[in-house]
Amino acid sequence: MNIGLNIKRNRERLGLSQEALAKKIGVSQQAVDRWENAGVIPRNKAVNKLMNVFGLSRDALFGDSIPTSKGVKIPVLGRVVAGVPIEAVQEILDYEEITPEMAATGEYFALHVKGASMEPTLRDGDIVIVKKQPTVDSGDIAIVLVNGNDATVKEIKESPAGITLIGHNAAIYTPQFYSNKEIQSLPVQIIGKVVEMRRKF
Repeated sequence: MNIGLNIKRNRERLGLSQEALAKKIGVSQQAVDRWENAGVIPRNKAVNKLMNVFGLSRDALFGDSIPTSKGVKIPVLGRVVAGVPIEAVQEILDYEEITPEMAATGEYFALHVKGASMEPTLRDGDIVIVKKQPTVDSGDIAIVLVNGNDATVKEIKESPAGITLIGHNAAIYTPQFYSNKEIQSLPVQIIGKVVEMRRKF
């Protein structure tokens, strides 16, 4: 069993310090050091988190071989609904792979784009890779929930008075402005930032 060596190799492969890995896993830096150097076996909860961070199966984490570019699978969702955690959504259409390096930077999911409001940038049927986060910068394309309805994909423009959701297909979608008060009362909720688009031919 080479789990200590495997943890160290994969941590270094991702350019993480012991402290940085510990923060991602939710343990102390001393715990990571004991795993790597004292033969201490991580608890099951920590093992699951290590598998997610490294993009490894349990066998690979405990075994002799170290994959160098094994992809991490994330679910492609048909919809995102208010109040339902991403990981609890039942409508999983498919899976996409992201690199272990990307997976190590946060939590990701994929979403099936519906409609033509973001053409030509995004078309109906495209898959977008989304980093789960509650805020984005002005000009980013984000997944947004308005009034608890299914998520919409729009460009975000921020101002001191509120935010505007912009669809790139102006013939179909008129920009929608929401005041700071409406953001709270409706509510308008940012679910994540679109970081990649994948189109199947």
